[in-house]
Amino acid sequence: MNPRARLYTGRAGRYLLLCAMVVVSLGPFVWQLLTSLKGAQEPIYGTSATWLPQHPTLDNYAAVADTVPVWRYIANSMIVAVTSVVTNCLFGAMAGYALARMRFRGRGAVLAAVLAALVIPFEVIMVSVFLTVKALGLVDTLLGVLLPGAVSGLSILVLRTGFLALPRETEEAAVIDGAGEWARFWRIALPSVRGSLAVVAVFSFLFAWDDFLWPLIVLKDPDNYTLTIGLQYLSGTFTNDQRVIAAGTMIAVLPLIVVFLLLQRLFFRGVGEGGVKG
Repeated sequence: MNPRARLYTGRAGRYLLLCAMVVVSLGPFVWQLLTSLKGAQEPIYGTSATWLPQHPTLDNYAAVADTVPVWRYIANSMIVAVTSVVTNCLFGAMAGYALARMRFRGRGAVLAAVLAALVIPFEVIMVSVFLTVKALGLVDTLLGVLLPGAVSGLSILVLRTGFLALPRETEEAAVIDGAGEWARFWRIALPSVRGSLAVVAVFSFLFAWDDFLWPLIVLKDPDNYTLTIGLQYLSGTFTNDQRVIAAGTMIAVLPLIVVFLLLQRLFFRGVGEGGVKG
């Protein structure tokens, strides 16, 4: 095989692999979206089923709203997710800056504890966390749902990496100008890691919005349910109607897509922010 043919063959193989990955990744999502738009008389399974809805309708989305108080659940999830974004960005930035820029006794032990928090599964400490939340009187509250994820080890490490990539000369110039530690953090360091903050914001929103196990354990009152828990009622009420379940899934996924689209530019910038240390 000549070099040109080998080049074209390799390129075709890469494109085929890329197309296969797209089908595997987006195929289920596209199927759910199209299913949510199908009418009650359109088949979903079997040889007579088609991918595209013959008569697209939004009745399935209306059925979701008629079955469960979806707007209340969305509001509860939004409160938890947005607050989680704020706390992870704020506290993660403070901890990450301290680990990256400040010198203090026990810094290595603190960093090791943060790394350990990433390795230990939440299920291992879940009972202890629940007893702590119960002792604080936060069971069946949105604050009890938020508290364990208010700041994560991943947020701290991502922001620490971003702060490590900043040139020290910038902060040294600020020190000469008389800026204190807080001034350097708020005015110089934090605005310089906007990409890392976007990464933390996206992951924090994603984890808080999609969390199912912890809210299921903490929350008892249906009025306090988050969206992931509340939509489980659809499976019980419409056991054989996959169209309504698909519509509920789309309602749950839409905010994640919107958040990522809004922050995608900063997100990809933040992924490579710590790649080259200044």
